[in-house]
Amino acid sequence: MSTRPGRGLGRGLASLIPDSALEMDVRPSERDALRVVPIDEIKPNPEQPREVFERESLDELAASIRAHGILSPLVVRRLDGRYVVIAGERRLRAAALAGLKEVPVVIRESDTGANQLELALVENLQRVDLDPLESARGFQRLIDEYGYTQDQVAGAVGKDRSTVANLVRLLKLPEFVLEALRSGKITAGHARALLPLAEEPSLASVLAKVIDQGMNVRQTERLANELTRPAVPDEPPVEKKKKDRQQYDYAVKLLEEALHTSVAIRPAPNGGGRIVVDYSDPEDLERLLELLQSGKT
Repeated sequence: MSTRPGRGLGRGLASLIPDSALEMDVRPSERDALRVVPIDEIKPNPEQPREVFERESLDELAASIRAHGILSPLVVRRLDGRYVVIAGERRLRAAALAGLKEVPVVIRESDTGANQLELALVENLQRVDLDPLESARGFQRLIDEYGYTQDQVAGAVGKDRSTVANLVRLLKLPEFVLEALRSGKITAGHARALLPLAEEPSLASVLAKVIDQGMNVRQTERLANELTRPAVPDEPPVEKKKKDRQQYDYAVKLLEEALHTSVAIRPAPNGGGRIVVDYSDPEDLERLLELLQSGKT
């Protein structure tokens, strides 16, 4: 994957860089500067996406810093006469808790920073402590601000393309659903199950039912399918209806596993029906067409 020289990342993307980006080997190049600077001259990134830094974890890191010092310098860049953290905000916060007045930093020059920041951003998106929305927004920013395709994002962060596509699709949900996901009231699986209802007025009440009744993902999927399935006149007997439902659910599962996307089966009164295959963008549609043409489904 190539990067584009001279193209700035913006202040928000830099905040996604992990502490781990420099833990293994920090070797400033001839164009970088390694020095010790006062903590009060370093600003955290104003667009840090991680909203919560767990105090217990910071306390543990602060105790380690008191005992051993900072083993890996922070990475910063100059901005308006001060420094802005590129990598190492946890270390910066823990150093302050440990009572340090100054910290070692590597200063990245602006003309070489873009490529390094982009690589560090990609590394951060592999971190398990990013919640689904942070990952989804990071993927989307790689696409929007760097022109990555979903395949390139998947290759860069070592994930399946379907994983990237499914996370990005979550951003289509209304903010109140995303807030429930962010706060842990529902999981990413619940959110994906609610995608067919993204534009339905009933979504708020469905979400409340899912949360209040503690529904699991499969129950949420069945509920969403029931609400998007058209009413069928002269409903069959209960046993046949139950059998049909099981067959539909099984067919949906097989199709979703084969296509790596959401699928809905919409029966019609005449015994036929429609199969609705969800895709996130033209690129995703092209992937589905190639998959079907290859015969691998």
